Amino acid sequence: MRTFHITPVDVTLRPAIQQKIDNLNKPKGSLGRLESLAMQIGLIQQTLSPSLAKPCHLLLGGDHGIEQEGVSVSPREVTWQQMINFTRGGGGVNMFCRQHGFNLKIVDVGVDYDLTAYPAIINRKVARGTQDFLYGPAMTPAQFNQALQVGIDLVDDIHSEGCRILCIGEMGIANTSPSSIWMHLLTGIPLDECIGAGAGLDNAGIRHKYEVLSKAVEKYALLPPSSCSPLVYFGGFEMVAAIGAMLRAAERHLIILVDGFIMTACALAACHLYPAAQDYMIFTHSGDESGHQLMLNYLHAEPLLRLGLRLGEGTGALCAFPIVDSAVRMINEMNNFDNANITRYF
Repeated sequence: MRTFHITPVDVTLRPAIQQKIDNLNKPKGSLGRLESLAMQIGLIQQTLSPSLAKPCHLLLGGDHGIEQEGVSVSPREVTWQQMINFTRGGGGVNMFCRQHGFNLKIVDVGVDYDLTAYPAIINRKVARGTQDFLYGPAMTPAQFNQALQVGIDLVDDIHSEGCRILCIGEMGIANTSPSSIWMHLLTGIPLDECIGAGAGLDNAGIRHKYEVLSKAVEKYALLPPSSCSPLVYFGGFEMVAAIGAMLRAAERHLIILVDGFIMTACALAACHLYPAAQDYMIFTHSGDESGHQLMLNYLHAEPLLRLGLRLGEGTGALCAFPIVDSAVRMINEMNNFDNANITRYF
């Protein structure tokens, strides 16, 4: 796998940023989480006047072989149907991108359908879906590296366009299954606590999903140690591309808004590879998917929102953007005690 050069954020500016925040005309600490967000963003960008220039949303699509085992309430054709719907502006992700001024890039990393007739979809297809990991690896190491490079290249492109903040969403039926297994294997949390309803399974469906994923994990455990990374064995192409995007974004000191369960699993994987990547991440939302809060707890991450969302597509991250924007506006636009001729009252 490609090597990334990701360093923890340089904290040299912390006292100066804190002084600026504390001197704003407000009681010290009275804007709470906005103040810690402003600090994090200032340290990421190494400035007292941070910017959220040209926000971009990457919507990554891919299909999963494990869908054939009935682990999702929705069939795989929903993936390509929704990808086409996104090109027409009809998805939740479209609405929120329009609302918050995000440049939306729709990317086919591994959808099991020919989408080349839709020029609004960026074609980076690795294959038409992964293999069924109940019987073997979901992808080859070469495919893993190819998908990782997709994410790297996308971030390089948006960075060259001036983007300084991005969020990542996904479209891939059954992708809560590999996410649950990554969570289990990377955290040690029992598998049954990592598995939820996905897009709407009932209790019987969740039991079936657990049985299928348990068998897959048991087979993987019989392999020789280090013979195949769990990221390769169980991953989805869109998920691996998300890891590549997160790592490259951290390498380039971009702000990364992390969405729900699946993107948190990708963030977990990225931080497993490069722990310093978490310095560049803002965890935006804790949804209803079973295990999501446990994964956030493992990462010591406090989400900005708890809205019960489970749509995916990166919608939770987009909904949280105004809070991040408020933090930046606070440090850049709020007056200070000296200029306002107000006696300090903290």
